[in-house]
Amino acid sequence: MRKGLIAAGLLAIALAGFAGAAEQPIRSDKATFRVSVVTDGLEHPWALAFLPDGRYLVTERPGRLRLIAADGRLEPQPVAGVPPVAELGQGGLLDVALHPKFADNGWVYLSYAGAGPGGVGTEVARGRLVNAGAGARLEDLQVIYRQQPKANGRVHFGSRLVFDRAGLLYITQGDRGSMERAQRLDDLAGKLVRLHDDGRIPADNPWQGQAGARPEIYSLGHRSMQGAVLHPGTGELWTHEHGPQGGDEINIARRGRNYGWPLITYGVNYGIGTKIGVGTHQDGLEQPLHQWTPSIAPSGMAFYTGERFPGWRGNLFVGALKFQMLVRLELDGERVVREERLLTGREGRIRDVRQGPDGLLYLLTDAPDGKLLRVEPLPGN
Repeated sequence: MRKGLIAAGLLAIALAGFAGAAEQPIRSDKATFRVSVVTDGLEHPWALAFLPDGRYLVTERPGRLRLIAADGRLEPQPVAGVPPVAELGQGGLLDVALHPKFADNGWVYLSYAGAGPGGVGTEVARGRLVNAGAGARLEDLQVIYRQQPKANGRVHFGSRLVFDRAGLLYITQGDRGSMERAQRLDDLAGKLVRLHDDGRIPADNPWQGQAGARPEIYSLGHRSMQGAVLHPGTGELWTHEHGPQGGDEINIARRGRNYGWPLITYGVNYGIGTKIGVGTHQDGLEQPLHQWTPSIAPSGMAFYTGERFPGWRGNLFVGALKFQMLVRLELDGERVVREERLLTGREGRIRDVRQGPDGLLYLLTDAPDGKLLRVEPLPGN
C-alpha cells in the first residue's frame, strides 16, 4: 500500500512538473507571452477571418469553410454553398476575406483552385453568409475572377485577398510553376490583380486599354505570393512571396511595377544551385525590401497595431512553413532593421497570421490536425 502511495505521489509530482513546464512563458526581446489553443481538428487550415460577433471563419485546403464559435467550439458542419474546389498539390480552398461593409451586405470572398478548360487556376468567388451558425451557408454565389489561361500544374496558386481603403480588391497569385508566365502581359499567372468588389476592372489599372495585355493586372513578375496586408499608416499593400531555393521576398505592391521573377532573383535552381535569369539586379525591375536566403517559406502576414503588446506595435509578423516559426520584423519606414524568430519548431508549420479585433495575434498551423492558436501577453510586457 505504502509503495503504491509513493508511486502515485511521484506520478502526481511528475505530472505537475510537466504541466508547469507546459505553462512556462515564452520570452521575446520585446514581450512575454504564451500560446493557447482556440480550437483544433482542422484539416490543413489555410486562412482566417473574424466575424463582427466574435466568431471565426477558417478555410480548410480540401475545400471546406468552417465556422468557429467565440469560445472555440467548431461547428460540426462546414458552411454550405462554397464553390467547387480543385484540391491538388498546393491548390485547394485558400484565402477568406470579408467585404469592408460586411455588416451591411454579408459578402464573404474566397480564393481557391478552380478547374475549367485547360486545367486549373486561381479563382475568386463571393457569397452572402446567412444563418451564421448551425446550417450556415453562402447564398447568391458569384465567381468574380478566373485566372487565365488554366494549366495542369500543382503549384503556385497564391493566393491572398485584401481590400484597400478605397474598397478595391487585390488578388495575389503565383506563376503556376511556369516561370516565364510571370512576365507575360497576356497571361494572368504570376500577377497581382486589382478589381472592384464585384469583379469589374478599375479604369485606372496600369494596362487597361493596352492591346494584348490583361486589364486586370496591377503588377507582374511574381513567383508565388502567399502573404499580403495593408500598411496601417500608408495604406499601401505589402506582400511577400516564395523564392526558389533562397530569395523569399517582401515587397510593396505598386502600380505597374515589375518585381522581376524570373529575370532577377536571390534564389537559385533547386538542387543544382545554378543561376536563374541575369542575377539579382536589372534596371527597371524592383528590388525587394527584404529577402530571406535560405528560404523560410513565408505564408500569412500581419502588422501589429494593438495595445496588448506595446513592444510589438508597428512590427510586421510573418508565418513560416519551413523552420515552423513566426518571424517578427522591426521596421524603420520601408527598411527592415531587425528580425526575431519566435516559436521555432514549437507549434508546427504556420500558415496564416492575423491580428484579431481584441489586439491579440492569431495563427493557423498547416497540418492534418491543424489548430487555431492565440498569442496572449503575460505579466512582464
